[in-house]
Amino acid sequence: MAQRGSPEERARRLAGRHRPAETWRTDLPPDIITSRDNKWLKMFRAALQGKGTAGGGGGSIGVEGPKLIEDAVLSGLETEALLVCDAGETQLERILSAGRASEVGIPRSRILRTTDKLFAGVAGTETPQGVAALFRPREWGFEDVLRGRATAEGAFRGDPPLVVVIAGVQDPGNVGTIVRSAEAFGATGVIAARGTADPWSPKAMRASAGSALRLPLLRGIGIPVVLAQLKMAGVKIFAAASNADEPENGSVNFQGPAAIFIGNEGAGLPGEVRSAADAMISIPISDAVESLNAGVAASVLLFEAARQRRKGAAALPRGV
Repeated sequence: MAQRGSPEERARRLAGRHRPAETWRTDLPPDIITSRDNKWLKMFRAALQGKGTAGGGGGSIGVEGPKLIEDAVLSGLETEALLVCDAGETQLERILSAGRASEVGIPRSRILRTTDKLFAGVAGTETPQGVAALFRPREWGFEDVLRGRATAEGAFRGDPPLVVVIAGVQDPGNVGTIVRSAEAFGATGVIAARGTADPWSPKAMRASAGSALRLPLLRGIGIPVVLAQLKMAGVKIFAAASNADEPENGSVNFQGPAAIFIGNEGAGLPGEVRSAADAMISIPISDAVESLNAGVAASVLLFEAARQRRKGAAALPRGV
């Protein structure tokens, strides 16, 4: 399995992990939160249970579990608070090692302790792992979505934009899957248009497996604004549709600047997207299957875009 990050990043991570056993305990604060009405526990409860995440404009990103927290820290997000209970203390060294390997780190003053019972009351999962964190959202702009995330050395890939626009997809699991596939297949960014489930919500975050923490991502923008911005940037618009809606043949070239629009599982894409599209694309499936869900459809199209960009081929039929 390929290792992520540059050799320097991996070296920093390994160096951070080679601390003497149990020295992480000195990072734990002496005081324990014992009241469910504590302000920090209220903030964690809202974020982890999807009642106060950053979906509407502001707030923190709530992340639960050591793997997602480690990903968030190594991606450079600023930790607002790290909450740990007795059951999660064994996971703390892994997270603090990630903090030592990152530029921002995890200040000791931001580590909070609570009881197992109170942690279970704020967690968003049925079997909590005992660690959770609140992170300050990164401020992405439209240019970031077009050019992708910078490398550890501050450089950009230089590939043509490949943007995924999620328009009205309601299921957060599908939204998270789309974001995960976008990162996996080399998309430069994702736009979750207004009316789409929040990609930073707890369920979407888990489905994205951390991709929503790393990939340039814009949320809550109106479709007319998205279309105008893409047109001005010279990005071709490809609108995903069902076979029944798009019987034409032809070829679609994803090698240049491209934006793939994925619509609501039932209603499909808005008429304004279909009108503005440079091409309608669909995926041929068996007559016995009515449709693919949004996450699967986006993944198939992104795979084809990645294939074309790797091999310089433009062979996707318009009734793809």
